[in-house]
Amino acid sequence: MAKRSPIVEMTSYGIYSTWDSSAKTLPKIQEFTTNVTADEQVEFGFTVNIKKAKGERIQFCIFHPGIVGKKGQVLEPFDGEEHINSNDWDFYLGDTIQLLHPTEGLESNLGEWKMEMSLQGKVVAEKKFKVMARDEGQFWKNRGF
Repeated sequence: MAKRSPIVEMTSYGIYSTWDSSAKTLPKIQEFTTNVTADEQVEFGFTVNIKKAKGERIQFCIFHPGIVGKKGQVLEPFDGEEHINSNDWDFYLGDTIQLLHPTEGLESNLGEWKMEMSLQGKVVAEKKFKVMARDEGQFWKNRGF
């Protein structure tokens, strides 16, 4: 019998509501965008739906621009894998803007972030995000001042 080919569809990307790792539901999309303002606790990433891949494993990696950790070291890209437990499976891959090192501020979060997901050795979903400093003038202009 021929092996079925998995079907992977990116269903949304951008800024999301806060993700709760203990909840069964995925975060909700707030804004479709690849431009993210570096405000602490902003959640961004993408969601995918994968069909016909029960029992497989996906690998994921988040490449960030050089975030400085609590001990002053530049953090390595974040990677991992997940087991696909159904034939119609939704997955969220994302991260949060964080202030990890007290003297670095949010500046180490600025720049290009790349998130990618692989299945059976092939990249099946990827998205680049540009994390930018807040433009205070634009912030107030958008509010009518």
